[in-house]
Amino acid sequence: MTQDMAVIMVGFAQSIAVFVIGMGLAQNLIYLIQLLLAAGALSSRPSIPQPGVLWRRYAEASPPIALLAPAYNEALTIVQSVRSLLSLRYPSFEVIVINDGSNDTTLQVLIDAYELKPVQRHYDQALDHQVIRGVYAAAHQPRLIVVDKENGGKADALNAGINVSRAPIFCSMDADSLLEPDALLRAVRPFVEDPERTVAVGGTVRIANGCLIRDGQVLEVRPPRNLLALLQTVEYLRAFLMARLAWSRINTLTIISGAFGLFRRARVIEVGGYTRGTVGEDMELVVKLHRLMRDQGRPYRVGFVPEPVCWTEAPEDLRVLGRQRSRWHRGALETFERHWDVMFRPRYGRLGPIGFGYIFLVDVLGPIVELLGYLLIPAFWALGVLSLNYLLAFLAVTFTFGVVISVGALALEESELRRFPRARHLLLLTAVAVLENFGYRQLNNLWRLRGLWQYLRRSQSWGTMTRKGFSPPA
Repeated sequence: MTQDMAVIMVGFAQSIAVFVIGMGLAQNLIYLIQLLLAAGALSSRPSIPQPGVLWRRYAEASPPIALLAPAYNEALTIVQSVRSLLSLRYPSFEVIVINDGSNDTTLQVLIDAYELKPVQRHYDQALDHQVIRGVYAAAHQPRLIVVDKENGGKADALNAGINVSRAPIFCSMDADSLLEPDALLRAVRPFVEDPERTVAVGGTVRIANGCLIRDGQVLEVRPPRNLLALLQTVEYLRAFLMARLAWSRINTLTIISGAFGLFRRARVIEVGGYTRGTVGEDMELVVKLHRLMRDQGRPYRVGFVPEPVCWTEAPEDLRVLGRQRSRWHRGALETFERHWDVMFRPRYGRLGPIGFGYIFLVDVLGPIVELLGYLLIPAFWALGVLSLNYLLAFLAVTFTFGVVISVGALALEESELRRFPRARHLLLLTAVAVLENFGYRQLNNLWRLRGLWQYLRRSQSWGTMTRKGFSPPA
């Protein structure tokens, strides 16, 4: 190799290294800002009322809510989930289960468990969806409605549920999730305190694996025994308590989890409901609501309340988890493609540079840049064209900052919410918060890259999600 070629090679390697390290620093700086914003939001929030006080303070003013639970092949968990929903402490609500053309016994299990009978229920066709085959209800359980329809996907099922519902607020959730008894009463607080501006509110989703669960209620919070579920427990803490709470504080939250979110029905109908033909329908809806309110020049709020908790079953199999993460990433890319212009239009305010800038940096560029770093920086160092300082800087950005952010999110959760009462559980989760940066994070990046490839190929597959169900541990 000539001296000129060597100089060019070194310059190229250093440019790649500076770009990758700079991107890593930018992402970690964003995570640090999120952690600080979340800490500020939690420290300044009003004290959490006890259940009795909460009821006396908010029950009378709380609007009716329709809980929409799309179900596709959920025969294993559906009865326990519905039982949990029907036992919620809330003054006025109905549970609408939408059987989205399941090819297992989901509908029959519900009919048998609740003695359902076909009923006539008038509803407006405000949103498009597949044909509804029947509506079922039970005389002894007036709060339960079951809609049976042709398969059309989750977004299509939710649109059907919105049409059938009659309450001004609806709660979208997964049929395999469990809500804490006072979750609705806590989540609805922004709608009560700021009814004119609030259009959507998200709540915390937690991992139920390992917890003691009976009759649809989480009796004792325990960490999962499965390593994959443990890793996801720390991941969910960081995603919900840190990222979503932080962005909601400055009204730039672009996603409310499909597992638990409250929406003003009229505004959702105004934006055309959930977008069909996408795997990121939850994120897509929130962005459409932002755009609607900004385009109309109306003050609004998309909020997040950390206290309400929805419990969900996390995948314990690598293939199932990989399909889920690839699908999530594909959904984020689809939403960015539809709404990328938000970044460059002043009327969308901080939603553009902060909300969509974050998506661009972390979801669009992030997986590719991280892969380049893992492959090229160690290779350049091994070939002698990159000094040790660059390699050490890359490792510090990749691992050290990751550990600090993960442990910081866990410490924030324990200091403010205290969901894990036992010290040994906290020690275990702290160890997992360190461990996730060495292998699991890199595996997640590969799944995101697969999601990018599927997005480029316009794949709309959801993949099979195998469930074990909520069974009491021995």
